[in-house]
Amino acid sequence: MSGHGHGGGHGHGGGCCEHEHEPAERGLEYGLYRRIDIEKLQCLNESRDGDGKLVFKPWDQRADREKFVESDADEELLFNIPFTGSVKLKGIIISGEDDESHPAEMRLYKNIPQMSFDDTSREPEQAFRLNRDPLAELEYPTKIARFSNVNHLSIHISRNFGADSTRVYYIGLRGEYTEAHRHEVTICNYEAAANPADHKVKTITPQTQFIS
Repeated sequence: MSGHGHGGGHGHGGGCCEHEHEPAERGLEYGLYRRIDIEKLQCLNESRDGDGKLVFKPWDQRADREKFVESDADEELLFNIPFTGSVKLKGIIISGEDDESHPAEMRLYKNIPQMSFDDTSREPEQAFRLNRDPLAELEYPTKIARFSNVNHLSIHISRNFGADSTRVYYIGLRGEYTEAHRHEVTICNYEAAANPADHKVKTITPQTQFIS
């Protein structure tokens, strides 16, 4: 019990430095929210449009209770999360209220853009039974071999602990990120620039041939 207190004397002893920089390190590890294409993120069955985007926030805001998403018609939520590059997903934290509205089960799918509730009948890449975690302390480790090349992640909250609706305050994603290939961006720029100024095509064309 005493280990859960904030002011335990052991926290000020020889281990203080370890305790002080550990949260900062975890904050860096949980930085994948910055790699989400947030404008394209979808949350199905959210009670208010756009609230699903609010729960992907910085580590130091994980206890913020002002921003949350709540389900609408029933207890299910489905997050469609596109990344701006390729992600190796290693772990997830999901935090809700310390009551029956907290998610009780999470099912993960990868690389199925625009996923709908009809699609959740298929087998997930991984599923978790969740514990109530109002302080965002519990990480659920993924099977990294299955989540090593993720461009799009879907998180299906299939049930809660018995309430009519589900509430989520924070979803943290831990892993590694790889930029999208540079040559794709270059070719897109070339194509966009080709139409308004055709006389530039001759100077740009050798570059695209070289890149490809």
